[in-house]
Amino acid sequence: MSLEPQRAPLYEMLETHAGLGTAPFHVPGHKQRSTWQHPQADHRYEALLPLDVTELPDTDDLHHSYGAIIEAERLAAQCFGAEETRFLIGGSTAGNLAMILGVSSPGDLLIVQRNVHRSIVHGLMIAGIKAVFLQPKIEPHTGLALIPDIAAVEEAVARYPEARGLLLSTPNYYGRSAEIRTIVRLCHGAGIPVLVDEAHGPHFGLHPSFPCSALQSGADVVVQSAHKMLTAMTMGAMLHFQGSLVDREPIRAALRMVQSSSPSFPILASLDLARRQVHMQGSAAFEPALEAVKYVRDNLPDTAFRALGNIGATPIEVTQDPLKLVLYDPSGQWSGFRIREELASRGCVAEMADTRYAVLAFGAGSRPEDGRALIRALMEMTETYAETGHSETKAPFPDLHLSETAYAISEPVVFRRSLPPTARVRLDESVGRTAGEWVVPYPPGIPELFPGEPITEAALSRIRSWRDQAASIQGPEDPALGFIRVLQK
Repeated sequence: MSLEPQRAPLYEMLETHAGLGTAPFHVPGHKQRSTWQHPQADHRYEALLPLDVTELPDTDDLHHSYGAIIEAERLAAQCFGAEETRFLIGGSTAGNLAMILGVSSPGDLLIVQRNVHRSIVHGLMIAGIKAVFLQPKIEPHTGLALIPDIAAVEEAVARYPEARGLLLSTPNYYGRSAEIRTIVRLCHGAGIPVLVDEAHGPHFGLHPSFPCSALQSGADVVVQSAHKMLTAMTMGAMLHFQGSLVDREPIRAALRMVQSSSPSFPILASLDLARRQVHMQGSAAFEPALEAVKYVRDNLPDTAFRALGNIGATPIEVTQDPLKLVLYDPSGQWSGFRIREELASRGCVAEMADTRYAVLAFGAGSRPEDGRALIRALMEMTETYAETGHSETKAPFPDLHLSETAYAISEPVVFRRSLPPTARVRLDESVGRTAGEWVVPYPPGIPELFPGEPITEAALSRIRSWRDQAASIQGPEDPALGFIRVLQK
């Protein structure tokens, strides 16, 4: 089949089908027309309906594709540098679940970066496998978690040669990343595939100013959320394959299990169109967004706010995603939550915030005027900031002490679909017991304990330290952490 990048075969197929004028005696029940009575809702909703069809002989089937869908997936593989690409209508969550289920069987072991998305932990639970967790490196300048140190990966691979794979998550939510090519080479030398949750980096490798993608770095299976930074609809994502270390058919089978048997054709079409945009426009697709970000960085009122950038010449060379603007108050007076609230009150809605940072995500749909609107809001905010008064002393980032050798590699943690009954015990009396709940200080968002993980003296010491610093801790039933849930003996 000859591939034509300028085409969007899946979207074109839906347009052709919509123009047939057939009488639909099949699902969905809206019959490609709106019956809503509210005029405004009707106008917005009705425009989607002609594309919202079911699996018919001329519309293809996501799980047994033979026509437009498989052609669109092949074009996506060509665009993103994969050998094979599968469309996802359940977000990167569906891809992460299928990736884990497909490479492992119950009782197998995976080496997993500790600061991963919850969907990966859910995948471990559903698969019924063991995980050895690697502590990520912490940026000393920001307190943010990256990927594991190469030495920890090397030791884990030597200690657990039977591992079915190494699972990494990069870039992080803040757009921070470090190169993984060295880790990939190390694992491949041991015959271990590298699986990457690259949900926040679908644009990586598509512009000279962006970091290399996980595929360009040699990863074997990569999951990307095309809806996050490209122009696909929400829940539109892709799973990419390359190399021969991973048997692809079990992952394909897992996708059929975790994805709906009635996939959304509008989401599928949006993946096709998002691919066509970057395939045809190339790096030019991102120039308006980069212009907006540059305008903000050039005009940022740094008497009140700063933005994270790249960090080199340190033990970790860190790259900031140019499309993620991470704002903070260097004096520590305003939290990220406060920055987000002040921006929202002025019509600029941030992606997320924590006690330190506010994250603003630009994307392929951003325009230069977005940068100007943001600067207007920030300039107004400096007036409010000045009125509240602030210290000139910069608030230091705490020394988190999270990368000690003793903590770099966990013992294997057994995951089950459901936990046995739990009991509530005093935190100070929990050493030697098995955790029955999550304990996740945020930031940096690295779980101190997973359900099913043994509680050690070192873990208890770190949790006490977080508690005593009044850190925000997600997961425990008792937010004050006087007590903790453990598995019953």
